Amino acid sequence: MNYLSVENISKSFGERVLFKNLSFGINEGQKIGFVAKNGTGKTSILNIISGDDMPDTGKVVSRKDIKISFLSQEPILDPNCTIEEIIQTSDNFIIKIIADYEHALLNPEDSDAYQKAFDAMEANQAWDFETVYKQVLSKLKLVDLDQKVATMSGGQKKRLALANALLAQPQLLILDEPTNHLDLEMIEWLEEFFAKSNITLFMVTHDRFFLERVCNEIVELDEGVLHGYKGNYSYYLEKRDARIENFASETTKAKQLYKKELDWMRRQPKARTTKSKSRIDDFQDIKSRAHQRRNDHEVQLELNMERLGTKIVELHSISKSFDEKKILDKFEYNFQKGERIGIIGKNGTGKSTFLNMITGSIVPEAGKVVIGDTVKFGYYTQQGIHIKEGQKVIEVIREFGDFIPLKKGRQISAQQLLERFLFDRKKQYDFVEKLSGGERKRLYLCTILIQNPNFLILDEPTNDLDIVTLNVLENFLLDFPGCLLVVSHDRYFMDKIVDHLFIFRGNTVIEDFPGNYSDFRAYEDSKVTEKKVVLEENTSSKNNWKTQDNKSKLSYKEQKEHSKLESEVAKLEREKESLELKFTTENWDTNEIGKQSLILQELIQKLERKTERWFELSDKMEG
Repeated sequence: MNYLSVENISKSFGERVLFKNLSFGINEGQKIGFVAKNGTGKTSILNIISGDDMPDTGKVVSRKDIKISFLSQEPILDPNCTIEEIIQTSDNFIIKIIADYEHALLNPEDSDAYQKAFDAMEANQAWDFETVYKQVLSKLKLVDLDQKVATMSGGQKKRLALANALLAQPQLLILDEPTNHLDLEMIEWLEEFFAKSNITLFMVTHDRFFLERVCNEIVELDEGVLHGYKGNYSYYLEKRDARIENFASETTKAKQLYKKELDWMRRQPKARTTKSKSRIDDFQDIKSRAHQRRNDHEVQLELNMERLGTKIVELHSISKSFDEKKILDKFEYNFQKGERIGIIGKNGTGKSTFLNMITGSIVPEAGKVVIGDTVKFGYYTQQGIHIKEGQKVIEVIREFGDFIPLKKGRQISAQQLLERFLFDRKKQYDFVEKLSGGERKRLYLCTILIQNPNFLILDEPTNDLDIVTLNVLENFLLDFPGCLLVVSHDRYFMDKIVDHLFIFRGNTVIEDFPGNYSDFRAYEDSKVTEKKVVLEENTSSKNNWKTQDNKSKLSYKEQKEHSKLESEVAKLEREKESLELKFTTENWDTNEIGKQSLILQELIQKLERKTERWFELSDKMEG
């Protein structure tokens, strides 16, 4: 069943054409992920199909009486309303059913109206609506129902708008970056919600895990043409690569034929036969195909970077709290060369505070942060670029100089650098305020990287970046030789670029986990499974406790020691690997090699002692 049809829509802003003559349909049961580069009009297309904007040409036709909800990137909510009032006054058909029922109660003599209202409550399970919306708000960490919208952060407003859209129970839900401002727990809950729901979806999101797990179809807008792929994100990647490879092959054949036909054209006499005129017409088509080219620029970065010394960043027993809320308590860590650490945790557990303490914008209450002499931070914050009125893209980069130094004494101009960041010459002279959200983020990222940092700190770098730019950023970060510290809810991104994780549990608990996000998720799932098994065993053993032997258990002190040993062993393993690598990369003299060999020997002995103790406690725990 067709829910909505888009017929030949076009949209321009002045001389800038976003897209033209686009047509596609959305059918019942489809969960479509819409993929395109930043600046090609993704948000404009969502606004048009939701009815919030009009196309310059073409039209959108929706099925009669279909219920459509739209989650925009920046939802408009009444600032004077509370969270609960926003839900209860929304354009939600269940709220109307409840209102009709309450009205029928006031007129008991009208038995027909009462019966009709009662049946509607039953059919739509409206009796439990209050419980349901409180559960949804709770999952999205909106627990103070009396909080006014005016006092809410941008992220809280986005989550409230998402709750409103879900509770409306639409047949078609249109979403613009639904996972922005959600922590990992919320994102995984939303994935499960959509997996169980029969709702039809059309969404723009940069979250590739989300696309993989939720969508059953991907629609890509590429070079002004729509391509549909009936499968999830992995299927889309496979088929897209095949399409691009086929495009390259066809273009090569067309170029060869073009050379042949061009030679024929030059040899033709002025008098044309009917047959030759037909061939001349075909030549124009061949010429067009031969000169096709994909606009797939890659950001190639060979920026000059000062080498890190032996001392990088040392955190000595740092503590921090806000009023009664403790964030850090005597936390210690020494960063090693080339470390790539991801930070995950619920909102409000202190992730951004931790980054600000490392860079010095927040001072610890106790302890100290020691920064090495050669360290140069590049700090990408969530606030993004500061827009100056009337400033053009090229002027933003020229604030750092007309020429940027590269490796091996080479340099490139500001214009060339912007081209590598996917800003063509025409776009470079656009005003910054006219850029899309994703383009602004890309420009901001450019301003961070051109300062040649050797310690990159990225706070939610993937928000609003298109998938093409994300792939480019990932490829750069994989080759980045300095230290990397990343806060991100993008699980695909984290899996690709980090080696281990800091897990911010809240209440000053920070765990050092050796692995990427998928490793951590598997570990957490295994713990849940183990708890279920233990619970089932304990339940089944209540009636025959007398026949069981008392198994040896760890004391509370031993349990803490066992947990601590896990992270200590992982840390020592990394230190050992890092030191062993230096023997092959550093130009040490004989004395230094002897000195470092002793350090390595001590490290190995310490690792063996702690590993042996860990096995000892593990055996005791298993009884």
